[in-house]
Amino acid sequence: MIAVPPYVQALLAALRDAGFSAYPVGGCVRDSLMGRTPSDWDLCTAATPAQTEAALAGYRLIETGVKHGTVTALTECGPVEITTFRTDGEYLDHRRPERVTFVPDLREDLARRDFTVNAMALDPSGRVVDPFGGQADLAVGIIRCVGEPDRRFGEDALRVLRALRFAAKLNFSIDPATAESAVRNRALLDDIARERVFAELTGLLTGPGAGRVLREYAPVIFQIIPELAAEEGFDQRNPHHVHDVWTHSTMAVDAAPPESVLRLTMLLHDVAKPPCFFKDENGVGHFYGHGERGAEMADGILRRLRCDNETRERVCLLIANHDICPPQTTRAMRRLLAKVGEDAVRQLIACWRADCADRIDAVLATDTPWETLIGTAERILAELLAGPAPCFSVRSLAVNGRDIMALGIPEGPEVGRVLAALFDAVTDGTVPNEREALRNKALVISREKD
Repeated sequence: MIAVPPYVQALLAALRDAGFSAYPVGGCVRDSLMGRTPSDWDLCTAATPAQTEAALAGYRLIETGVKHGTVTALTECGPVEITTFRTDGEYLDHRRPERVTFVPDLREDLARRDFTVNAMALDPSGRVVDPFGGQADLAVGIIRCVGEPDRRFGEDALRVLRALRFAAKLNFSIDPATAESAVRNRALLDDIARERVFAELTGLLTGPGAGRVLREYAPVIFQIIPELAAEEGFDQRNPHHVHDVWTHSTMAVDAAPPESVLRLTMLLHDVAKPPCFFKDENGVGHFYGHGERGAEMADGILRRLRCDNETRERVCLLIANHDICPPQTTRAMRRLLAKVGEDAVRQLIACWRADCADRIDAVLATDTPWETLIGTAERILAELLAGPAPCFSVRSLAVNGRDIMALGIPEGPEVGRVLAALFDAVTDGTVPNEREALRNKALVISREKD
């Protein structure tokens, strides 16, 4: 039996008491059947939007999509979308129907939905209404379109990416007919708002099946990020890499923690390898400067996809620094911390580990295993953070501008110069981040100028 939360039961009861059939529908049913706790609950009903609003007069309601039959009820446990049974008219923009027709039949409503695993409802007795075989597809791990795939994707092109996202998120396969149609219709994604495309892409990347789905449906990914197409089949000609750049990148995605920033980073981290490729006199491939160049390319890609600024800036920072050697001294780690900050250093460590996950001989010229280098960097970072008064920026010095001026140094650019020099000294480990030591060093720095 599927356990319907009390706040959802109350909405269902209000609609049914008013004389209208009503059902939990879609993802909440799918997730419940899989033993997962739904993140939200959606309802469908025979009531029109006006009738829904009358039946739920005791709730605060938002007309989120009345034209398409949707009203949102705000409950103490969160919003619940309630949509009238409907059939859809033409989708001239490959995203939204030009019109909808309200219908009294649940099955007609389920027939317009995207995939069988999302076209199920729960009746008042607790029985799953499943006219298109969603439960059977759940049992074998299949994403399959309801009805004709070309029609489903032609109606809403975002469903092409949704199919991939569900396959990655649920770690399912895609039914062959649905898969072929998704690849065939991939160009329709060009008509979809970039924000929606980006949301589906990040959902795909954070799923447990992300790497497999990226490899199996590379043409779809290249449709939205054409810069990645050059990676496929690109021989790195390097003894440390057995795979082409695209396969390596998809394996790095899988090896990274399932966080959107890290997985976006690993998807794009080697985007500049093909244009930066250089073959030496021994025929060995190198990619000098691909970190910085990759950060520039990633910035353009993420801007085009309408990625939020915070995520874009962090991804580009990580890509620009992903190919540096993990710091092997306290001084080098202090420098890196001063450059990018503690959070970014921790993320860089995760990126380094993901980047070397598929290397067949992950060593440098010194024969030091890459994993050993990363382990050393982690140890140094932990020791620094556990030490007294960690200092990774001018603002974290044990003195400030007022302290410097109290020493007789005049207000103005000189104060900033002294603070910057103090920070360099602390970063280099020549002066402890202690008030008196810094005051004495500030006097020395000031006299040196004179």
